[in-house]
Amino acid sequence: MKRRAFITLLGGAATAWPFAARAQQATVPVIGMLHSQTQASEAARMPAIEQGLREAGFVVGRNVTIEHRFADGDNDRLPTLAAELVQRQVKVIFANSTPPAYAAKAATATIPIVFTTGVDPVEVGLVASMNRPGANVTGVTFLSNKLVAKRLELLCALVPGTTSIGMLAAQRNPNTETDARDALAAASVLGRTMHVEKVAPEGDIERPFAALIERGIGALFVAPQADFRIWRQQLVLFAMRHGLPTSFSNNDYVTAGGLMSYGPDQMDSYREAGVYTGRVLKGEKPANLPVLVATKFEFAINLNTAKALSLTIPPSMLVLATNVIE
Repeated sequence: MKRRAFITLLGGAATAWPFAARAQQATVPVIGMLHSQTQASEAARMPAIEQGLREAGFVVGRNVTIEHRFADGDNDRLPTLAAELVQRQVKVIFANSTPPAYAAKAATATIPIVFTTGVDPVEVGLVASMNRPGANVTGVTFLSNKLVAKRLELLCALVPGTTSIGMLAAQRNPNTETDARDALAAASVLGRTMHVEKVAPEGDIERPFAALIERGIGALFVAPQADFRIWRQQLVLFAMRHGLPTSFSNNDYVTAGGLMSYGPDQMDSYREAGVYTGRVLKGEKPANLPVLVATKFEFAINLNTAKALSLTIPPSMLVLATNVIE
């Protein structure tokens, strides 16, 4: 081969290799994750999601990448963040709770959406039916809001009959009116007085705290809403400072020092949502993937917190607990 031809060949190869590398990178699908909360509050859920992706054949950093958008507690930002992911042309949008699912659905009718939610997705209009969701949306539901009465019953079993209950709900959460209505109805059946305070998206949680204390509450019931994951530590510290037994919808709060929680195993549900995301990346249509309903439930009790509150947990209740923190 002549020297000039050899140099030309090398030059062409040098030019082609970067293009080939870029083309290979471009084939790695991108998952857009849309969160109502903060990066810190959601970090614990990522391993479960990534486990689900691995079960479907995807390893983050190898054959799939993730881009996150965090609303940092301000759900009004979600439409803009969802639009960014659409503009980014992600392959799937993973909506980590109900408000992000609404925002994602409003932003695109073509990009597949996989959600996790604590409500009935048919009742709130996310899907047409559980078995055949239709359109571009499917996911996993915990149905946490269906357990309000049971959670309140468990809490009331530990506090005197004259104790009034304080409830916190997120002001901008679409489920707040339903959650508050169901809790008030359950409290009435149990013969309890309940006071509801709403937390603004700006995060001024001290105001509703003060309002509940002024009303003389003796226990705290937190709505089954993902919004409160941002304020997990503040909620626990507030309750301990005022000697309040607490009830939450998942055991993250109990591990952090809350008294009790009752609800679905959310980590398992996030794993299942990760599996669904992988299946969608492989080409399955959300319309044909039935919405999954959580089947694993957890009842967690923190005995250290009970001791600090001078509460005795009945043996009959401890037998029911799936997670006892000592």
